[in-house]
Amino acid sequence: MLYLVAVTVLWAFSFSLIGEFLAGEVDSYFAVLTRIILAALVFLPFLKISLLSAKQKAALAALGAVQLGLMYIFFYHAFLFLSVPEVLLFTIFTPLYVVMLNDALFKRFTPFYLLCALIATVGAAIIRFNGVTDDYWFGFAIVQGANLSFALGQVGYKKLTSTFTTQVPYHNVFAWFYLGALAVALPAFFLFGNPSQLPQNAEQWGVLLWLGIVASGLGYYFWNQGALAVSGGTLAIMNNALIPAGLVVNLLLWQKDTDFSRLLLGGAIIAIALWKSHQHATKQKQL
Repeated sequence: MLYLVAVTVLWAFSFSLIGEFLAGEVDSYFAVLTRIILAALVFLPFLKISLLSAKQKAALAALGAVQLGLMYIFFYHAFLFLSVPEVLLFTIFTPLYVVMLNDALFKRFTPFYLLCALIATVGAAIIRFNGVTDDYWFGFAIVQGANLSFALGQVGYKKLTSTFTTQVPYHNVFAWFYLGALAVALPAFFLFGNPSQLPQNAEQWGVLLWLGIVASGLGYYFWNQGALAVSGGTLAIMNNALIPAGLVVNLLLWQKDTDFSRLLLGGAIIAIALWKSHQHATKQKQL
């Protein structure tokens, strides 16, 4: 749980940095490619090739391709059709996908966690809902592709690690995750990227270094490790905790307009859903 909270705070800062220093100035595909290359370089020195079977390596790489590579492609394309508030609004469905995919992969049904995820979704909607434009359904579908990719990566990682027959040091195999993402991000840059929109100053390069090494490298590693330690319901709700955290950080650093009443109400609802989910998971372990 501590890992998930820490990464939520980390990513809350990262979204603000992207919005202030990169959005509209640095090609998004180049930014994604740079982040993934730097993240891979963090873990490649620790890689021990013999620890996983060929099938497990391919599965971990495929999860990286989906959770990081494919998710980013969907996410950045969504901004061609939607405003920023609309993109953020439509990400609130991720907890529902996490719960449903978790139940499907582990062959069980936990309606209580689904209820908690629905409550968290309502809380996030209260914070972010500002209305939508007339022509947005295609953009909505693209964002759901990003949501599903991110959810599948998290739940798939839980499922994959449950098949490990021995205690595998995760930092010695996680480079496969980023190599899989790189297999998507590299051709995406050559197909869709704009080489004329590369970073122009030290600030932009500094932000990319931070995002690659810390937010993507350490962030995704510890997020997925945190996912292993919590229930599917708690993991689902934590996916929406980033919304109030991101708004608070953005307000503190750049004094962006924020509706405090909606932020507090929505944040309280998400916190209640998280507490109930965690309480239920603890009770289940004691049975």
